[in-house]
Amino acid sequence: MSRIALVDDDRNILTSVSMTLEAEGFEVETYNDGQAALDAFNKRLPDMAVFDIKMPRMDGMDLLQRVRQKTSMPVIFLTSKDDEIDEVLGLRMGADDYVKKPFSQRLLVERIRALLRRQEVIASDAGPAPEESKVMVRGQLSMDPLRHAVTWKGQNVSLTVTEFLLLQALAQRPGFVKSRDQLMDVAYDDQVYVDDRTIDSHIKRLRKKMRQVDSEFSAIETLYGIGYRYNEE
Repeated sequence: MSRIALVDDDRNILTSVSMTLEAEGFEVETYNDGQAALDAFNKRLPDMAVFDIKMPRMDGMDLLQRVRQKTSMPVIFLTSKDDEIDEVLGLRMGADDYVKKPFSQRLLVERIRALLRRQEVIASDAGPAPEESKVMVRGQLSMDPLRHAVTWKGQNVSLTVTEFLLLQALAQRPGFVKSRDQLMDVAYDDQVYVDDRTIDSHIKRLRKKMRQVDSEFSAIETLYGIGYRYNEE
């Protein structure tokens, strides 16, 4: 049974969403502000979390930043209906996905299940193809799907589930272009729609993390209007 943390200052959302998730077979922990959630996470991490962005004491952005210092667990943001800035900032800071308020609880359940399935594929040797469970080496890059481990020039790089899958898809065939639609298919289930901005934000975050260990990292190339390509260094 997967444990899901819900963090939102709206008690009605906490009550209704937790009831829905529990009916779907999840164990649910609820927190009405970011600080309370962080205190609990320091003792025991959930399998994944859903954060509202605007909360008292500690907002969702600050909570995500602190969480990302210690874990790559999947995180979904709940964003305001028309606030695209929140969505982009959340993705660039390391959120795996976002859902706009007001939202369909069925959609949220599907997004949660999709993220958990992707995490299981990375963590398990029961992945879709045997070769995808092997350590992949491309020049200075090494990726171990079973351990969710990535190194660049021998240095560890901590990636979220989405970032790992995108890098893996690009690096599997160096020199070949992956369109945004192809990358969406890799990172998200068919029933989940995301737009181009979501993929672009994940790629920007991925590049930033790689450049934190190597300021000259340039293996991921943008082909404007087409997609992205991994160039083996």
